[in-house]
Amino acid sequence: MSPPPAPVDSEQTQTIIKDGIVASTLGGLAMCARLLMSTEQVSFFWVVRRVTAAAITAALVGYGIQEHIQSPGLRMAVVGACGYAAPEVTDAVLLYIKARGKAEVDKVTKGTKSNGKAKPSKAKRKRG
Repeated sequence: MSPPPAPVDSEQTQTIIKDGIVASTLGGLAMCARLLMSTEQVSFFWVVRRVTAAAITAALVGYGIQEHIQSPGLRMAVVGACGYAAPEVTDAVLLYIKARGKAEVDKVTKGTKSNGKAKPSKAKRKRG
């Protein structure tokens, strides 16, 4: 028989959730500040995608460095910097995945026609 599960510590859970919210807010705000300083025209969905990528990355980085960096100021700086750089990293990863996928598709479809039929031969058959 296994021992009963340990009770859930609500204080620790609240701390973890609070840290995640703070980290994602810092990353999102870093991206918002960056977008406010930009002069290029962008769509609303582009902005939402970039801010979301920054917030998610900052939250994950915040959870990852929580035990490694003890200084709160340095931890916030790392979270903000990762949120600031997250969209470029996300775009680079997506471009890499698309290029690899296209290369694999090209490798598989190399030499076949799109309708799956073989190319007719130009040699005429001899009748006789």
